[in-house]
Amino acid sequence: MAPSLWRACNGLMAAFFAMAAFVQVNDPDAELWVVVYTIPAVLTLLVGLNPQVTGNVIWKSISAIHILFCMVWAVGLAYYLLHHTQQNILHEEEGSHFQNLKCTPFYRELCGLVIITAWIILCRSSSKRSRSVAQTGVQWRNLGSLLPLPPRFK
Repeated sequence: MAPSLWRACNGLMAAFFAMAAFVQVNDPDAELWVVVYTIPAVLTLLVGLNPQVTGNVIWKSISAIHILFCMVWAVGLAYYLLHHTQQNILHEEEGSHFQNLKCTPFYRELCGLVIITAWIILCRSSSKRSRSVAQTGVQWRNLGSLLPLPPRFK
């Protein structure tokens, strides 16, 4: 049950990331965001089709680079938003919320980067658990091929 649920979750996340890439067409920097969302869409689709793909060197490399890219960008956005919000609080008149509306796209971008990073990290960590379970299963399956016990242990 758990492997099929994991596959289904990855299929749903792949659809989510693909839809996020699709809706970026009206964004001023659409080319960048389409790529940022398409990469995790493909990575999670591959995990949904075959969870063992996370052991592949190419999958690991692309996911590591994308995680690093998203984390650095998210930290930069968070710093910008924190700095911008502090300036607005000091200069904002009571009842003036227009300045906060300018930050809304940055908050959405930050949330998207955090979701991408968290899901890909989850996929990478699940691969370590699935490999250890698979290795354990191989050990148990091969018990019949063990040499017979020496006579003194019988």
